[in-house]
Amino acid sequence: MAETSLFELIKAGGWLMVPIILCLVVAVAIIIDRFLALRAQKVIPGNLVGQVFNWMKQEQIDASKMKELKPRPGILRILPYAPGKSDIPNLEKVIKLSSNESALGPSPKAIEAFNKVSVSLHRYPEGSSAKLRGTLGKYHGLDENRITCGAGSDEILYNLARAYAGPGDEIIMSKHGFNMYPIIASTVGAIPVIAPERELTFDVDSVLQLVTRKTKILFIANPNNPTGSYISGEELFRLRAGLPENVLLVIDCAYAEYVIRNDYSVGFDLVDTNENTVITRTFSKIYGLAALRIGWAYCPPSICDVLNKIRGPFNLSTAAQEAGIAAVEDEIHVAALRDHNSVWLPWLSNRLKSLGLTVYPSVANFVLVQFPETESKNCLLAMNFFNQKGIIPRETSVYHLPACLRVTIGTEDEIYSFSSACEQFLLG
Repeated sequence: MAETSLFELIKAGGWLMVPIILCLVVAVAIIIDRFLALRAQKVIPGNLVGQVFNWMKQEQIDASKMKELKPRPGILRILPYAPGKSDIPNLEKVIKLSSNESALGPSPKAIEAFNKVSVSLHRYPEGSSAKLRGTLGKYHGLDENRITCGAGSDEILYNLARAYAGPGDEIIMSKHGFNMYPIIASTVGAIPVIAPERELTFDVDSVLQLVTRKTKILFIANPNNPTGSYISGEELFRLRAGLPENVLLVIDCAYAEYVIRNDYSVGFDLVDTNENTVITRTFSKIYGLAALRIGWAYCPPSICDVLNKIRGPFNLSTAAQEAGIAAVEDEIHVAALRDHNSVWLPWLSNRLKSLGLTVYPSVANFVLVQFPETESKNCLLAMNFFNQKGIIPRETSVYHLPACLRVTIGTEDEIYSFSSACEQFLLG
């Protein structure tokens, strides 16, 4: 049999050979393009790794060298998160009302549990926080296998963004929402999309109008920080129903334990009935364990699996886990904190209103106070006055609220001191 040439084979195949040949050409072109684009010289320019190693070895890392190491686009434009101030120069004793910390401190049982683990500091912690997850599951009536823990809820929020958003994607948040949300979005290269609010409250309709094909995540703090406002369980359900299925709804419930409104819902049922909703919680507020950095999330199984894949292997210390368990189990201490807040939150709000200040409704353990925009009694002057008295509220201009201060509900004595200082400032 005579050999058949390539041309004859193509001719014999007829018109069907045309798309086959075109596909072959395109495939070869793609292979060549990827080979050129992904060369080591381009992915890691020059001998960058070796260069950096030599700089470190020779102690030559300085500002000029660091300029040669370029971070992801947009990183340098991020304004770092500024926590509430903790001290005032030249003052040893201050009243800190800037970080919404527990007025009564942590449970004595949590302190005892923390101290007990001091003899085993040489041991690695249990990596999955199994005992803590079991305690949380039992207390809240949740499946512990759908709970994951983090070094504060911040770590969980970061990991959700890392897992489900990236460059060019959009992450929606409300205008006066928690300031970490735009930072997190920008860190992963996503675009923070800011939704307007209605009377300093999350507006479901405004948010839904901003959803596009690029939207990947929606962050909502409920109750919200720094405004203290909230949306009802019904509105939360309406929000979830109005979002596309491919948009992850993240409900940040850092202050949930303080809420005593009948129409409020954390949203656990939304997690149970949807594959695209996550609830985050923290031990930094009512449990008084801010220094230990304990957060947790209730998730659909698939999302829980993802978070467990990318979290740190020992992201929660043994001391944090044991103290967290004891804090959850000490229901009497939690009830005392809730009762304290239910008394002094309205008391401070009414007292400041009687002085002529605008105080926005709050269901959390803080109030947002607006000062007059006058030359003699404005917010900046008030902050300086309080600092001179050794009192530290939270400045809120970063939250687009330049005329306001956020004030934590502290102890009885701290509340009296702040209200007295307000009176002196306004009437003096």
